[in-house]
Amino acid sequence: MASRDDIVIEITPQVLLKAYACGIFPMAESAEDPALYWIEPQHRGILLLDQVHVPRRLARTVRAGEFEVRVDSNFEGVISGCAASRPGRRTTWINAKIRSLYRELFKSGHCHTVETWQHGKLVGGLYGVALNGAFFGESMFSTARDASKVALVYLCARLIHGKFSLLDTQFVTEHLKQFGTVEIDRTDFHSKLEQALAQQADFHALPKDASPDVILGTIAAGRPLPAAG
Repeated sequence: MASRDDIVIEITPQVLLKAYACGIFPMAESAEDPALYWIEPQHRGILLLDQVHVPRRLARTVRAGEFEVRVDSNFEGVISGCAASRPGRRTTWINAKIRSLYRELFKSGHCHTVETWQHGKLVGGLYGVALNGAFFGESMFSTARDASKVALVYLCARLIHGKFSLLDTQFVTEHLKQFGTVEIDRTDFHSKLEQALAQQADFHALPKDASPDVILGTIAAGRPLPAAG
């Protein structure tokens, strides 16, 4: 892990994309800290897209259509949700510079959001960066039960359908373990990253109105399925 001595004064969106291609990403000490520093964990969390596990109760929630899932419709709402304080956690590492960088990546089509809405209100979601066949998950939030989990399920189906081969979760958490996230060492991660960067993928290949059955079927098959029905 990087130290405070490794602080980078200026990071542009172009530099950030090059950093992702090298397996590193930026973080801030806190939301109030204006500085950023690079992180390259010795061990990396990844979610194997051909082995995604959707818990049975969560699958029922997806099928029931309790949430409307949108893609790339409210970047500001998602990143604000990820940065917000809530019970058990104060603020996150998402500072003003992080917001600015990922906003620019969103405008250029490299940063994406998957959002869960309920009764017209944004109640959960996630954002991350797509680079060729790799997707780098950054953060997620939820203000309603299962909202972020449903967003992750829809993200996995979208990545599978779009022929991505790597979903980088950065670290392994209990929240992510239930979906099959595993930890690999830096060398293995770089090997998988190199393969993913050599592939072409399409984040928008899956129609935004894909049905819950298509979402769950795509994950179960671990490969693209017809998006109708």
